[in-house]
Amino acid sequence: MFLPKYPDSPTPPPTHITPTAADSAPARRPVPQISVSTGAVAAVLLGGVVLTALLAAVAVSAVSVAVTAVVLRSLLHDHHRR
Repeated sequence: MFLPKYPDSPTPPPTHITPTAADSAPARRPVPQISVSTGAVAAVLLGGVVLTALLAAVAVSAVSVAVTAVVLRSLLHDHHRR
């Protein structure tokens, strides 16, 4: 009742397959050629320099604002003491 039913096969399947000439060498896919121009490299380098300069400008501005806030706080604190 629970036994699997196999299809009737008049000829047994081959036990081994002989390799052919096409099977011996696997087909190689062509590798896409990537060409990087000097303009692209220059653009990436220039973008990196500009972003680094902007980051440095933001950092200097933040330090400047922090120092100004500390100086103003100290001046106002001294003014209220008097």
